[in-house]
Amino acid sequence: MRNPMSKRIWREIKGEAGKYIVVFLFMTIIIAVCAGYLIADESLKTSYDNSFEEYNIEDGNFRLEKEADKELIAKIEENGVKVYNNFYWQEKIDDEKKLRIFPDRKEVNKTSIWKGELPSGKDEIAIDRVFAKNNKYEIGDKIKLKGKEFEIVGIIALPDYSALYENPNDFMFDSINFGVCVLSDEGIKDLDSANIFYSYSFKFNDPPKVHDSKEAVDKGTEFLEKLSAITPIEDYVPTSSNIAINFAGSDLGRDRIFIFFMLYILIAIISFIFAVTTSNTISKEATVIGTLRASGYTKAELIRHYMAAPVIVLLIASLVGNVLGYTALKSFMADMYLDSYSLTPYKTVMNINAFVDTTIIPIAILVVINLIMLVRKLSLSPLKFIRRDLKKRQRKKAFKLNTKIGIMTRFRLRVLFQNIPNYITLFFGIFFANVIIIFCLMLTPIVDDFEKDTVDNMIASNQYVLRMPEETSEQSAEKFSMTELEIKKSDHTDTVSVIGIEKSSRYFHEKLDGEKVFISTPYAEKYSVEKGDTITLKEKYTDKEHKFKVGGIYEYPSSLTVFVNRENFNAEFGLDSEYFTGYFSNDEITDLNERNIQSVITKEDLTKTSRQLKVSMGNLLGAFVVVGVVVFVLVIYMLAKVIIEKNTQSISIAKILGYNKREISGIYIRATTVVTVLSLLISLPVVDVALKAAWRALMMEYSGWMNMEVPITVYAETIALGVVTYALVALALKRKAGKVPMDEALKNVE
Repeated sequence: MRNPMSKRIWREIKGEAGKYIVVFLFMTIIIAVCAGYLIADESLKTSYDNSFEEYNIEDGNFRLEKEADKELIAKIEENGVKVYNNFYWQEKIDDEKKLRIFPDRKEVNKTSIWKGELPSGKDEIAIDRVFAKNNKYEIGDKIKLKGKEFEIVGIIALPDYSALYENPNDFMFDSINFGVCVLSDEGIKDLDSANIFYSYSFKFNDPPKVHDSKEAVDKGTEFLEKLSAITPIEDYVPTSSNIAINFAGSDLGRDRIFIFFMLYILIAIISFIFAVTTSNTISKEATVIGTLRASGYTKAELIRHYMAAPVIVLLIASLVGNVLGYTALKSFMADMYLDSYSLTPYKTVMNINAFVDTTIIPIAILVVINLIMLVRKLSLSPLKFIRRDLKKRQRKKAFKLNTKIGIMTRFRLRVLFQNIPNYITLFFGIFFANVIIIFCLMLTPIVDDFEKDTVDNMIASNQYVLRMPEETSEQSAEKFSMTELEIKKSDHTDTVSVIGIEKSSRYFHEKLDGEKVFISTPYAEKYSVEKGDTITLKEKYTDKEHKFKVGGIYEYPSSLTVFVNRENFNAEFGLDSEYFTGYFSNDEITDLNERNIQSVITKEDLTKTSRQLKVSMGNLLGAFVVVGVVVFVLVIYMLAKVIIEKNTQSISIAKILGYNKREISGIYIRATTVVTVLSLLISLPVVDVALKAAWRALMMEYSGWMNMEVPITVYAETIALGVVTYALVALALKRKAGKVPMDEALKNVE
């Protein structure tokens, strides 16, 4: 026989249609976003991992000063590798943007075509997809290199530049001002030979199973030692530490923890709201429940009944959300990565874990939270339910309030004390909503401040890095020495620039006349280093260490840097006393051999991090602010609605006694208003502490540092957003309180 109580489930859903529709839509969107992310992430990660074999990605590359002859190549290949030409040219377009030009590499680092075709004529070019999108290039457009026009015939991705890092030690890639492209063999011949870089890729005959494993690192280090003994090298980058290859792969999946945290916290909040509303329903239906229990219905049957509606709504939301995630949202979430990374084309991979994570686990959270409440609530005897005595302990007298307090204030305090559990849930809901809102609002100001501080604290307008020392007649030029060392931690490695500065430098504004060094502010903040501490750095690819005594902290936000007296620098690294690697200059240096200039670091180079972050974040931050606002509205409205429903009889009596709508709203809604405003204000310092801890953990994963200084305007915007949002919710609550009929006072009279 069918359980007659099953009909009540659908009546309850229909009777509370507004509540269930809002929850259904909200959870459908959240689950769709999470499912779409998981599907897109898994599909892109699978494609990325497969690209190493599909496109035969190198195991590393090295660069020589000049082209190697056959004998040298043969000698290098005796060390268990196969060497491939990987020559490239670098040209400027539009004065600021740089293109790294490759021929079509048919054996290693093969070209992946997204749209169009590879160039065949001498005036044709194929350019990277992300660079093209950021600079609004399309197939058929013209692009100028050295005054010569090339027609874009293809949109491509190069697997060894999945993240567009110009240099391996850059803090952030720059897909706006740096890109890669492919020319035909005929087009390559017309390029200026002065701009050629003699780079070579290599593949191990016995390759490591995982490209970034310890085995790969050890093989790369061993090969470097052998290669250095054979020939002088200008640069060496094994794939295990090639950030242009690895960064995108390491970023794929990095956001999973945040996605799961957001999903499960939201599910927990919704579950608590369901628990509170169900508890209120049980209180209203106490007499019916007592009668049913006395008629033979078991506690388990009633638990299943009251749990059915929330589970049904969440289950349908999960199923619909997964369908949307696998279809529309999958492409949207994939585009978030594809807008930043030059990944190869991907195929959608079905992911059963996504269904478990977005359906099974959320339903389990909902069931557990509501089960605890229902077991506790329904543990009373049938007689207590019939008498509407739902207190486990004997009812105590309400504590007295000072009679000097006005009657309306005492009434509001009673409402407040009666609903403390609801208000605690309200606080946590507002706290989580504020975490989302403040995090999204603070990112743009942090990036803007970082960019401004970087520009304001540049050492010089131009920083020329040379391949070998070369004199100049430019009066504003000042020599410096530079190398790269590492901070080796258990979970990650940071690259640190060590710069040797002239004792009486016109560009560096601190005295470096002793053995003590200055460190940049990011170094000090990231690793909690203070004046007087001793820091230890190691050389790349070897275990040799260098210790420095910190004499001060220098405002230089752009990177992790150690500033040393140039004389001491050359002595520390066993170099000639006159050795230098480049020039600081506020003016352009025009008399250097272009072939000898490895790079010129300008304002555009130092601000690439902020530019790229703004592009990568796109409109996503605005979307998350909307999520935070929706959580805020949902929590406040649902819990305040419960408070009004719990007090419908009292509201009805108040109306009979002559209280008007404004006075009733002042009693029941003002208490919620006070709690909401206090929760907004109290949660802000807690949110600040939580975000600082999360920000530090996040930045420790990156090779660099951005200090988290949240402008006061962000907190003001958050409060204003909360107040305005609550004002709209309060209007809806006033209408609901105003609709309570007077005859409600005649019902359930004890």
